[in-house]
Amino acid sequence: MQFRVSPTSLQDSSSAEEWQARVDLAAAHRLAFNHGFSEGIFNHLTLVVPGRTDRYYQIPFGMHWSEVTASSFMEVGIDDAEVKRGEGEVERSCYCIHAPIHKALPQAKAVFHTHMPYASALTRLEDPRIKEIGQTEVGLSEAIAYDDLYTGPALDPEEGARLAKVIGNKTILFMANHGISTVGETVADAYDRLYYIERAAQVQIYAMWTQQPLKQLPQHVVEKTKRDFRDDHLYNGPSPAQRHFEALKRMLDRKEPDYAT
Repeated sequence: MQFRVSPTSLQDSSSAEEWQARVDLAAAHRLAFNHGFSEGIFNHLTLVVPGRTDRYYQIPFGMHWSEVTASSFMEVGIDDAEVKRGEGEVERSCYCIHAPIHKALPQAKAVFHTHMPYASALTRLEDPRIKEIGQTEVGLSEAIAYDDLYTGPALDPEEGARLAKVIGNKTILFMANHGISTVGETVADAYDRLYYIERAAQVQIYAMWTQQPLKQLPQHVVEKTKRDFRDDHLYNGPSPAQRHFEALKRMLDRKEPDYAT
């Protein structure tokens, strides 16, 4: 099985926007592995091919996130699961979860699904909700949808369509007894949400381990914090999510520059 084509020939035949999308998505895979978000060769980070609505990027089944590069991705048909460009096998659950979400939700150019440990641990609880006990948790709370029904491994696109309805206009999904999905207009948006929801889950679990009562923020502070997080005029230029992702890529450039090939 061929996992990669020549980086030079692929880059030459891709638009600048397509190649940058591949570089960013490859960076997300490497970063997610380094941050401990991956689980074996399963879980998936996908992105709609720029300028297209009929195909998305997916790594070949069997490729580890630590070895993904910009030239690794297949382009997979959203409606038929066929490989339109590249080589490799389409992992079934990826297609059945991601393709319907890409198709149904305009905010879901990027769909990131992981079984990362802390957030996934919360999905195993009777009450998996993120508590409003700190500013990060409050800032994320309005973006979270909760699916309380685990139906088994996702091997039919109807499951992805169901999950898309649960997500609705939200951008983070807690999947009961399963894991987490984030969606975004860009790789940076989806990765930023993935990073911070895992941090929030980790802190909440640490706080719960003390067996002391969780300190709920007063409602007026909760409302103010939500307004402050919605405020988009505090910064000029790139969004905080984009700045965060660019900083993470600079770290990756120093350690693993081959991801961009």
